[in-house]
Order: sequence, then structure tokens, then C-alpha cells
Amino acid sequence: MKISLLLTGNELMSGDTVDSNSAYIARSLKDLGLVPYIKKVVGDDLPLLVSSIQELSQMTDVLIINGGLGPTVDDLTSVALSQAINSPITRNVDAYAKLDEWATRRGFVMTESNLKQTDLPAVCEIIDNPKGSAVGFRCIANDCLIMCTPGVPSELKPMVENHLLPLIRDHGNIVAKSHITRLRLFGITESGLQDTVNEVFPDWPAEVELGFRVQLPVIEVKFATVGDEFMALNHLWTEKFEAHFRDYVIGRDSIRLSQALNDALRDHSLVLTTAESCTGGQIAAAITSEAGSSSVFEAGYVVYSNRMKQQSLGVSEALLAEHGAVSKAVVIAMAEGAIEKSAADIAVSISGIAGPDGGTDEKPVGVVWMAWGKAGKITARKFFLPMGRIGFQRTATALAMDLVRREVLGLPTDIDYFSELKKKR
Repeated sequence: MKISLLLTGNELMSGDTVDSNSAYIARSLKDLGLVPYIKKVVGDDLPLLVSSIQELSQMTDVLIINGGLGPTVDDLTSVALSQAINSPITRNVDAYAKLDEWATRRGFVMTESNLKQTDLPAVCEIIDNPKGSAVGFRCIANDCLIMCTPGVPSELKPMVENHLLPLIRDHGNIVAKSHITRLRLFGITESGLQDTVNEVFPDWPAEVELGFRVQLPVIEVKFATVGDEFMALNHLWTEKFEAHFRDYVIGRDSIRLSQALNDALRDHSLVLTTAESCTGGQIAAAITSEAGSSSVFEAGYVVYSNRMKQQSLGVSEALLAEHGAVSKAVVIAMAEGAIEKSAADIAVSISGIAGPDGGTDEKPVGVVWMAWGKAGKITARKFFLPMGRIGFQRTATALAMDLVRREVLGLPTDIDYFSELKKKR
């Protein structure tokens, strides 16, 4: 089966938007044993879009068009498809019903611009978009399954998994992999995983396909088998893998590190507080990005300067003068102060040198101290993260969340994170 991708939008051509959607689609197609045959990127040019649809639909069995479904004049996919397959534009009843439901739920009044998203080629059927206002749509032309999808990644991804892959499988009579299990891990590198699997599981069965996908800050590991007769084998080796890497597994399927932390806190009826310096509130932001976070988080403190560490959290001036802001003593005092101020059950604190300036021979750029625990039982640990400022903050945020998750679940917190990132002593 040949599959083509057509990405649309001037922003893709100019570089203002980086195309991550085609990479996601290509990775997802691997679940069907497929790889895209051709990918084409075009701007908001109607004649070029029409000719591209005609060309690709004649060359391939499936054409996925991404982008151009919005309400503005430069969203041309529906009109381009109409002209390419000679099917007139009509107001699609199902698309209108979906848009009306979407608008009603949010208290929006539909405008003519919104209604443009319900005007589709007459032969098309809709593809549900649970997250956005624009439905996807599909048709058959030149014996090619053509599917039009939104350019917003958060809208595209659930559509690929829930609709596009099943439609492709049915169109090509593909025998899908009978069973796919996914685990998510944090704190180990991709190469570290592969080397350990090679050493610990030399008898890994060929019937269980093992795949790694880095989705920072976590790694997704996929176990795939073909045929019902190998489903039990899938379960067996997934369990073996999970048991060996239990220190690093945060959960299954698409679980996020922040979600895993919140779940652990909720399961143990604990409320967390944060005291952040170098991460500037990113830990608190990650926690509160999850639905239901109000049950596990009430307050966090961003104390970037020494003055605010003293004023907000009660860190003593003498302690700061003696040890410096980036030190074991200070992060412990920050955590204790945050618990006292917020009356939370558990705290995490962090102070480090994100760079590119501010380092010394004793404390170079990349050094970060973290502390976590309950009142009277605070643990601290130093890491060295030699990377750019943004990468430093993101990695430090993830490490801090994982340390709290481990503390709550009773897992070891002295593990060797990321063997390639050597701790500076």
C-alpha cells in the first residue's frame, strides 16, 4: 500500500511553523507496518493544491491532507478537494451538527466564518474531531482514500489513532497487529534501555516486536504482536520488561510524568507544595496542567532572588551567606519553609545555575540541588545537567517531579538517572 502526505500552509513554507505532524503520522503508520511513499508540502495556493491532490491520488492508495481546515480565507483544503475530484461544495449536515455542539458547549455564537468549516465536497463523510471546531473529512477518488485533517497537532493526534489508522486498515484490507502494549519510562536513556535489553533478555522472542520512541521527557516502549495466538506472549514479555525496569516505569499508554505524579499524590491523599528558583514555576505549571490537580496542589512559591527566599520562605540570611543559594542547606530550608507556609503534606524545592552565566569553578553552570519530602524528613540531592538553559529547566523539572513520585510510592530515589549525564562531584 502506498501512502502520500500533503501538508498545506504558507507558515510551513516560510519556516514559521515546524512540521511535526508528518513525523507523527509516519510514526503512527508503523503500527500498520507502513511507511509513507511520498510527502509534499505546499503553500496556500489553490491551483497548486488542486493539482497536488489530483497527482497524489493517482499515484497512491491513501492520501492524507493536513492543514487548511480553518475558518479563514487562506484555509483552502475543502475547496481544493472539491475542484480536484469534481464534487460540489455543500453544507454538510453532520459537520454542522458537530460545530453547533462544539459552539454550544462553549457558549459561542457561530459566525459565517465558522460555518465555512461545514462546507465540504458533497461526496465527503466527516471524521470526528473531538478537540476542535473543524471536523476532518474523507472520500474515495481515483480508488484512493483521501482524508483531510486539521493542522493543530493536539487535534490531529487523537484523530490518527482513533480514525485514520482504522480507515487505512480497512481500505487496504491490512491485517493489523493484533496487540500493542505501551509502557512509558523516565530516567533512563534510549541506548541504556537497548543495551540492557540485549544483556538481560538474550532470548527475547522474535514474535514480540520491541520499539522505542523518545517523547521527551519520557521514552515510550512498544510491544507489538501479530495474531491472537501471540497475545499471551505479548503480556508475558511486557510483564518481564516492566518487572526489570520497574524503577523507571511511570505507567502505560500515553501517561505523562506530571499525570503519574498527580495520580500518586491523589492515591496517597497527599497535597504537594513547590519552592522553585531556577525552574521559575515550571514544576507547579506541569502539576496544574493536569485535570483535578486542585486535589493535590494548593500553593507553590517562585523565589528567584535571595531576598524572596528569605521573605517568602523564611530561609535565613546567614544560611544563604554561608552556603550560597545553590546548596543542600538552602533547598532543604526552602522545602521546609514551603511546607510551613502552605500547610502541605509534602514539598519539592529546587535551586540551580541554568546559565549561560553565573557559574563558578566550585559550582559550574548546570549544577542543581533539589530537596523533597515531608516536614522533618527532607532529602536533598545534587545533579549536574550540562545543557542549554531551556533543556536544563525542562530536565530539572522532570527530575524533581519524578523524585517526588518515587518518594510517594516508596521507590528508591538514589537511582542513577541518565547514565550519559555524569554527575559532577
